[in-house]
Amino acid sequence: MDLLQQLITVFAENGYVAVFIALMICGAGLPLPEDITLVAGGVIAGLGYANVHVMFALTMFGVLLGDAAIFLLGHHYGARMLKWRLVARVLTPERYARVQEKFDRYGNRVLFFARFLPGMRTTVYITAGTTHRVSFWRFLLIDTLAALISVPFWVYLGYIGANNHEWLVMWMHRGQTSLWVMLGILLLTLLVLWWRHRRRARCNLP
Repeated sequence: MDLLQQLITVFAENGYVAVFIALMICGAGLPLPEDITLVAGGVIAGLGYANVHVMFALTMFGVLLGDAAIFLLGHHYGARMLKWRLVARVLTPERYARVQEKFDRYGNRVLFFARFLPGMRTTVYITAGTTHRVSFWRFLLIDTLAALISVPFWVYLGYIGANNHEWLVMWMHRGQTSLWVMLGILLLTLLVLWWRHRRRARCNLP
């Protein structure tokens, strides 16, 4: 967890601005893991260098801004963007074709689940923009709903584990699995609520 410690040091010295810049780097698809960045932001809040609720609001804004920028670049420049050297390293023609196939099969659900797949976020968001498969506002809505699950999870995990490094590292390793479990529980709850609503509506029919 050398990267985590380095980020904690930088964030503690430079505050919210450093966290925001780091999230912009994550959003650009550069090799800086978003989850570790969010945890580090939570840790400095737990150590007293920031307010955790402000940190959550800032990181939500930073994550959504970075995602929106990637989508809008793809939407504006289209397939030409795939020829940019930096983009070509992240989104090869083969990967681009695979993501298009996923969109054909699963539709906009791909955008929601991409947030929980660190290696897929940038490629999916660029593809969504370049292919014009979804409007910007629909993209932002789907991305916000997904971020409301993942962002607070990582930030508050860092906050809670700020003074217990071993516990924090353990849960960071478990974190992605825990996120999928949370997502499964949420989807199951929504399914049950939908089923109960539909059943109640049927019972009220004359």
